[in-house]
Amino acid sequence: MFLDTPWPSMTHREVTAKLVMAGWTPCGVGDWAVGLRSPDGLWVARVCPFDPAYAAFLELCRRRPGNPYLPRVAFNTALDGGGSLAVLEFLAPLEAARAEEVARQWRAGAGDEAVAEVRQAAAAVDAEFRARTPWWDGIDLNVGNLRQALDGRVAFIDVFCMDGASLYAQVLRDAGVVRARLPGSRHILDIPYIARESTPEEIRALRAAWQRTPLSARPPDPVGGLPAGSEP
Repeated sequence: MFLDTPWPSMTHREVTAKLVMAGWTPCGVGDWAVGLRSPDGLWVARVCPFDPAYAAFLELCRRRPGNPYLPRVAFNTALDGGGSLAVLEFLAPLEAARAEEVARQWRAGAGDEAVAEVRQAAAAVDAEFRARTPWWDGIDLNVGNLRQALDGRVAFIDVFCMDGASLYAQVLRDAGVVRARLPGSRHILDIPYIARESTPEEIRALRAAWQRTPLSARPPDPVGGLPAGSEP
């Protein structure tokens, strides 16, 4: 299924619909993506309309294959409009006390060699993405970023994040800046957080701002050099 489908030509909505029709079951909604579990229960598809930070997590997994604290990634691809699809081994919720202990070890620079390996690689990935990714926030590790694999392993998940508050504030101020710095991210307003947390008025404001023609793209006034439609 995954190798025979033209995923990059599909949007996150089309991908979600295709997976549901193939028997995958929605099993979780985060701030940036939704999760669907495979019919056999072994895998989860993460479908995201927009999240530049997730590429950093996939890069971390790529750099440390086989590390017991990182999930196995079976497949990943970009989607049309700036989204992404990743298929990872299913990870269940982790008991809170155990999750807090592993998170404490990470923050303290403690833990076993495998934890240290992930922490070191994450720091390197963070530095690289910080240098090239607008509105980058960095490593975000809390108990919610720790899960349990079917074989009992503890696994880190989604340990990087964007500065979403600043990013969406910029959309309201001038979405043209966001389009210029994150080209191709057409579905930036479709993240679950906005649908879950925003009022109807906030959603309307974001969509109006995103669709508004930026001042820099408007034709100049032929007389005074002001943008067309402006008053002196």
